[in-house]
Amino acid sequence: MERDGEPLAARPALEAEGLRFLHVTVGSLLATYGWYIVFGCILLYVAFQKLSPRLRAQRQRQLDQAAATVEPDIVVKRQEALAAARLKMQEELNAQVEKHKEKRRQLEEEKRRQKIEMWDSMQEGKSYKGNARKPQEEDSPGPSTSSVIPKRKSDRKPLRGGGYNPLSGEGGGACSWRPGRRGPSSGG
Repeated sequence: MERDGEPLAARPALEAEGLRFLHVTVGSLLATYGWYIVFGCILLYVAFQKLSPRLRAQRQRQLDQAAATVEPDIVVKRQEALAAARLKMQEELNAQVEKHKEKRRQLEEEKRRQKIEMWDSMQEGKSYKGNARKPQEEDSPGPSTSSVIPKRKSDRKPLRGGGYNPLSGEGGGACSWRPGRRGPSSGG
């Protein structure tokens, strides 16, 4: 049986010779450049692993931009919601500013009233310090107009013990550093 004009027995010999040639060529290529090929593949793998998140993010951005350009209604709604939130925050801020101005005005009015009382008591020849403190003590049971309540020093707990001084070099740890002598070194 002949195929394409060649006898069957001759065809396997040509295929075997071709395989042998391929084996020798590939074998010599791998023997010569095998480690370079392995390191190159590892380098390509690492580069692909590093760049794949960036490529995915870029594709996602492109898809988002395409979706945003396709649906302007969503963009308009988003901008309206953002503008509404900004307006609400601005209104809250304005309300806080008004409250602050009102408190400041009340404090200034109180200070002005106290100064007038002190001036009047000085004109009458009375002690103005005692009179200035009496209205504050009378107002203290009710709601006070000032937001600052003075604390007594005895109410506060000290941060450290009374005898501790970090600059003295006493009272703590095994570390006792002392500065060196001043002046030129004595060597001779």
